[in-house]
Amino acid sequence: MPVFELYHGEISTCSQKVRITLAEKGLAWTSHHLDLRKSEQHAPDYLRLNPNGVVPTLIVDGVPIIESSVIIQYLDELVPEPPLRPADPLGRANMRAWMKRLDEHIHAATGVLSSSIAFRFEDGHENQIKTMIDPAKRARKMESFQKGVEAPLFRTALGTYDRLLSDMDSAIARHGWLAGGAYSLADISYLPYAARLHHLNLSGLFAGRPGLTDWYDRLKVRQSVKLAIDEFAPRRSLDLMADNGADAWPRVEIILNELRGAADKAAS
Repeated sequence: MPVFELYHGEISTCSQKVRITLAEKGLAWTSHHLDLRKSEQHAPDYLRLNPNGVVPTLIVDGVPIIESSVIIQYLDELVPEPPLRPADPLGRANMRAWMKRLDEHIHAATGVLSSSIAFRFEDGHENQIKTMIDPAKRARKMESFQKGVEAPLFRTALGTYDRLLSDMDSAIARHGWLAGGAYSLADISYLPYAARLHHLNLSGLFAGRPGLTDWYDRLKVRQSVKLAIDEFAPRRSLDLMADNGADAWPRVEIILNELRGAADKAAS
């Protein structure tokens, strides 16, 4: 078995899904924790491993693998048991479609929600912007920090999530899991994002979505989730998200109802 080293962040959603996969496969790994608040992911030594300046990076026998979706698929191919991909080609295609949606749309929306509600109140958040490599991410972060839940990007991100959660609820109601009848990398990929909503006191988004609620309740008690998320989440970050999320929810709920009303009107 290769020797694994993981460069990761405590509450990074992408790091969380890799840690879940490692735990599901029963793999041992050496931890290299990066403090994202101090922009350690932008240090020259780390950029030589991951030029994108993001976490996680998995080192396999000295060779870096980047991009969390790539990493977890690599791990599932390397260690086939327990299988984390549907057995049939159609199910695997469905799994990849869910993961693609996450990478292309949901991850960025999560950053907007998290920054607008909570991380704008974190000490030293201004320094994070200066060191960001991606100009689009830097612009999103700046708007979220400056305008909070009143940022136009926040409304867009909230609408993106509301549509996603409806689609997840429907898929789970039909199949039991996101990509079919079995737990897969699709579920692993989305669990950290569902957890982030709860950490931000946005659990109201789960209301009226029983399939989604049941799915989350089943996943959050898995040992792999406890090892990968619960044991790494620092109290200061959980409190920051919970407290500011509770303060923001009344306004978030108003915006959410406005978005749903506009969508209903457009559909009629």
